[in-house]
Amino acid sequence: MTFAQPIWLLLIPFLLFSFWHFAKKAKTASGQAAMRLSQAPEGPGTWRARVRRALPWLRPAALILLAVAMARPQRKWQEEKIKADAVDIMLAMDISPSMLSRDFDPDRLAVAKTVAIHFVDKRPYDRLGLTAFSAEAFTQCPLTTDRRVIQEFIKNLQVGRLEDGTAIGMGLATAVNRLKDSASKSKLVILLTDGENNAGYIDPMQAAEIAHTLGIRVYTVGIGTEGVVMSPAQRNPDGSYIYAPREMMFDTQLLEEIARATGGKFYRAYSEDDLEGIYAEIDKLEKTRIEVTTIQRTKDFFQWLLAIAAVFLLLELLGRWGLLRSILP
Repeated sequence: MTFAQPIWLLLIPFLLFSFWHFAKKAKTASGQAAMRLSQAPEGPGTWRARVRRALPWLRPAALILLAVAMARPQRKWQEEKIKADAVDIMLAMDISPSMLSRDFDPDRLAVAKTVAIHFVDKRPYDRLGLTAFSAEAFTQCPLTTDRRVIQEFIKNLQVGRLEDGTAIGMGLATAVNRLKDSASKSKLVILLTDGENNAGYIDPMQAAEIAHTLGIRVYTVGIGTEGVVMSPAQRNPDGSYIYAPREMMFDTQLLEEIARATGGKFYRAYSEDDLEGIYAEIDKLEKTRIEVTTIQRTKDFFQWLLAIAAVFLLLELLGRWGLLRSILP
């Protein structure tokens, strides 16, 4: 609640002081009137007596209400109409066993999931989807504007759900397939992997050519360090992995070619900070155009105060000159 002309509220202390001053001067007269009222036929407990005692307060209350009404009490609120040219984004994430390598803390996949979840938080107006791949690929979540849903799918990504291997072409093609019917002006795939393409029946460059034809940019992210790292070497019957030092290979040339062919960009992440910086840069490069129209609305309440003040004054006039005239001084 606000006041459009709050200066009128300064009258209230003046009115209160005036009422106090006149009430003090009329104290004796009021006492005499009360004595006569007690001797009146109606008696001090009748309804006329009760109304009589309330009469001196009606005019002050009415004047205070008028002062508040002049200050124009009102409620303000704003409405925002947002028009956004959203970007459709598919996240294609590698979930092959090598993503459990421990050159990241606790492993590559855990860090990749955390950073991707933060990235989703920064895209409130876009549609995002999720594709997972190893030797095969599948759509974990189709395009959606519900950030909580896709964040939950990212959080639940696990290694071991698909056959071991790294099918970059399959992962990219699956993501592109989800974007091909999109009416969005801006469509992109963020493909994250840590290895060489060694599985799948779709060639990565063929998938990149399809993406280019459909106007889809591909940002490729290579995660992990090269050389010897602790990585899954053997899978136990219960699904857990035995770790051992392994020489990790990385095909950066393929990822560079995919990005270049689609108008995207290739990034290399050797640490969690690198990966956060990469997603932050992509976020800046692919900004959603937003138009916000703010409409301010107000609702006045002074009419109600005027009505109540008028009722108080009317009651005072009726009481002082009409019904109770016989018992007034």
